[in-house]
Amino acid sequence: MLFLQLVLLVVLLPDGDSEDDFRDPISFRIILTTSFHNHSWTRNQGSAWLDEIQTHAWDSKTGVFIFLQPWSKGNFSKKELTEVEKLFYTYSIRSPSTYHNHVSQWQLEYPFQVQLVLGCDSHFGKASVGFMRIAYQGSDLMSFQNMSWWPSPKGGSRAQQVCRVFNQYHVFNEIVHKLLSDSCPRFLLGLLDAGKTYLQRQVRPEAWLSTGLNPSPGHLLLVCHVSGFYPKPVWMMWMRGEQEQQGTQRGDVLPHADGTWYLQMSLVVKAREAAGLLCRVRHSCLGGQDIILYWEQPHSMGLVFLVVIVPLVLLAGLALWLWKHWKTHWRHQCTGFPLE
Repeated sequence: MLFLQLVLLVVLLPDGDSEDDFRDPISFRIILTTSFHNHSWTRNQGSAWLDEIQTHAWDSKTGVFIFLQPWSKGNFSKKELTEVEKLFYTYSIRSPSTYHNHVSQWQLEYPFQVQLVLGCDSHFGKASVGFMRIAYQGSDLMSFQNMSWWPSPKGGSRAQQVCRVFNQYHVFNEIVHKLLSDSCPRFLLGLLDAGKTYLQRQVRPEAWLSTGLNPSPGHLLLVCHVSGFYPKPVWMMWMRGEQEQQGTQRGDVLPHADGTWYLQMSLVVKAREAAGLLCRVRHSCLGGQDIILYWEQPHSMGLVFLVVIVPLVLLAGLALWLWKHWKTHWRHQCTGFPLE
């Protein structure tokens, strides 16, 4: 039976108390992707995530979990971790046979991929009932709800056939229901408790301005950067006074290796209208004091020439005159001829 090995998770996942300190929604997800190259060759890739933070990796060859955070073990004991590793490894080896045996019935075509995602969410310190979904080739196939598997509208007749088979296993469905309604929520709350210090840290952002390649003659591409901040939510905008500028382009929030984030905001303006613009940044760790960066119009080349080049030329001319004067005076001292 597909996923039958998950039964042990019901008894292995530890209890956990609600964590009132977490007010924003946060989710825990386990992802398993099985690639079916042909009838005899499959490859598994597994990982676990707490929102955008990867908490676990998995070595499919050895069946060993890789704990990517100091708190990734949650409340698990060493014995419990070993049992889960064996469970996951056994499942990864045996479950592909279910798909191989139904290739014709479910109209599966090699090579193909099956993606499994299961998890649960926490909001205001309380974890919700979990969810489990299965996709074929990246498209939703079916989901588990109220003790039954339900086909996705995108799955067509294949999804209906798969659900028909899965819904025959009543004992298995009871196990899945227990896993999603009890075990996953308790594990999530335990994980939040173990990683509370890391997850609730506050890292102040750094911000600076730059210019990109000029998009067209007479225009400037202004870029506002904010980097190294945590948690992820951040607000930034190009403004003139208190008025937000239309046409501002927001990039993706990208991760740094240390778990902090980076974001940039760009704006194309006419060069003569750039003066007076500012970039405003708001973040939870700034204590209500926004970072405000004012755009300063670069000096023109003519001004640079007047301020820097002209003084250098004058100094060079003065040095040449002094050198010639000293040379003439030195010759007079050596020859004894008077100066005219």
